[in-house]
Amino acid sequence: MALLITPGQWGDAPQMVEVLDRIRVPRPLGGRPRTRPDHVSGDKAYSSRRNRRYLRRRHIRHTIPEPKDQRANRRRRGREGGRPAGFDRDRYRRRNEVERTINRLKNSRAVATRYDKRAYVFHGTVAVAAVRLWLRS
Repeated sequence: MALLITPGQWGDAPQMVEVLDRIRVPRPLGGRPRTRPDHVSGDKAYSSRRNRRYLRRRHIRHTIPEPKDQRANRRRRGREGGRPAGFDRDRYRRRNEVERTINRLKNSRAVATRYDKRAYVFHGTVAVAAVRLWLRS
């Protein structure tokens, strides 16, 4: 699990690269932890050129729909526009599990209201709420 605390007015899509860089999955038999997920799913907001380039460079498969304007621009450019992005509709339907988990995190009053003055304190609050959710499931 990786968490990144940002000011409230910042969007989450521009932070995708930083969050993925923080992922560390320990290996069961020891050794260097994995830093690359098998697959990433996101909504249309994550469809930026920067995010797609990062995922391609790291060989991470992804399911991110292409917004209509990007699709139209790609088609308008013809052959130079490139291939359409692959899209797995069944995987995309499972994306709502993440949204529901975030909403369950916000059921914790301290997470939803963010009364904490310091970011590191709020980070700890979110981590404790996430552990509580994990233990309940």
